[in-house]
Amino acid sequence: MLSSFAEGLYTASPSAGVVVSISAILFFGFAMTRITKLCRLPNVTAYILTGILLGPYCLDLIPAAVSEGMDFLSDVALSFVAFSIGEFFRLSVLKQNGGKVLLIALAEATLASASVFLLLYFVLRLHLAFCIVLAALAAVTAPTSTAVTIRQTGAKGVFVNTLLQTMALDGIFGLAAYSVALSLAMSLLSPGGGIALGDVLFPLVANLGALLLGGVFGILMKWLMPTKRSTDNRLIISVSLLAAFCGVCAVLNISPLLGCMSMGTVYINTTDDSKLFKQLGYFSPPILLIFFVCSGLRFDLGALFSTAGGIGGSSLLVVGVSYFAVRIVGKYIGAFLGCKLVRLPAKVCNNLGLALIPQAGVAIGLAAIGARTLDGEVGSALHTVILTAGILYELVGPALAKLALYLSGSYSEKLEDLVPAETIPQGETLSEAELLIRRIRKIQETLPPPQEEEQAFTEAAEEHWEAYRYRRGRFGFRR
Repeated sequence: MLSSFAEGLYTASPSAGVVVSISAILFFGFAMTRITKLCRLPNVTAYILTGILLGPYCLDLIPAAVSEGMDFLSDVALSFVAFSIGEFFRLSVLKQNGGKVLLIALAEATLASASVFLLLYFVLRLHLAFCIVLAALAAVTAPTSTAVTIRQTGAKGVFVNTLLQTMALDGIFGLAAYSVALSLAMSLLSPGGGIALGDVLFPLVANLGALLLGGVFGILMKWLMPTKRSTDNRLIISVSLLAAFCGVCAVLNISPLLGCMSMGTVYINTTDDSKLFKQLGYFSPPILLIFFVCSGLRFDLGALFSTAGGIGGSSLLVVGVSYFAVRIVGKYIGAFLGCKLVRLPAKVCNNLGLALIPQAGVAIGLAAIGARTLDGEVGSALHTVILTAGILYELVGPALAKLALYLSGSYSEKLEDLVPAETIPQGETLSEAELLIRRIRKIQETLPPPQEEEQAFTEAAEEHWEAYRYRRGRFGFRR
């Protein structure tokens, strides 16, 4: 009944069908987060589950034509994510330990990809093209959920700096490897089935060109946004430039992700303006919600429990769970070995791999691009496997990232850890109350400054209180 109503509405008025569908996606996506928060699950999980619920295997509320018409959202949504990653590439920080982080990122990304490839090709005996693409995706880490966990806990220190830079660098490795892997897979799936040198060189040259073009757009963004520019216009200019860059990359048939990352890197290093990244962070959630829900809409439950003959003899559920487990092992061992090679502290070596496990946003977006590029059974299988693994990663990833931050000593919830007794000057004796006051002041020093809206509200409240005291004293108000 519901599906016939949705199809009838779209047939009678396509524009009304699209508007109502977007409204349903946004509302049900939000409603699902109210449920998943009770289980302490991240929002991405809620959005994917919403897509499955609204999709053809459950309520079938969203017409297929609507979800198919939103393919462009994968590029737009990922452009925001990639641009935000660029904020972590501050040259002042990279100069301190950039060589060490480069080696760590290379070790964990390579070992994760190699582990997945060995499992898929030699153990599960899957098609070579599918193995290459999925192995390349294993290198990518989702920075968003880990960055949110860092902000929530207030974590800082050597471990946090190493983690953020490693995630950003393995994003570059993963995106470059994925572009090459897609090109190789298309060659293997073509009628000839051969691989030429150009299949490797062309994606690398294209990605290098995207990096340079993104840097040009970053300089243009800085030039168009002087300090006197209003907040609203800054948002308009930045969104328009990101959309324009995605359009140029679509015309050239290259991925916009590395270029958007380059744009964010150039902008943050030439302006030191982190407020724009926060502003885009407030703007992008509805776009990301629609993108993840649409990914869930395309989730093929029937294919998950069946054998995909186009890629091999194993069921996609087995492939997804195996990919999930083996990638974790590869990431952890690779990060551990990389940290040992550059002689980082034991707390960093033992826990960095746990914080690199989350994988959802970027990987799901790349899988959507891969499914669109490869098409057919291989593309559908890729999308299904990554969504399956993505849900599993979202269940355990944020919790493991928070555990890694805690075990590494990057944050603590105990007052005595914020102002330990040994930092009190010798010969000074403090009572319990004085020690508590000092610790509270130390916490206040670490809090971020109030936002403009909060400051305005506080000033208005103080003015109201002063006016009240004035009237009370002048007219003799009494309780």
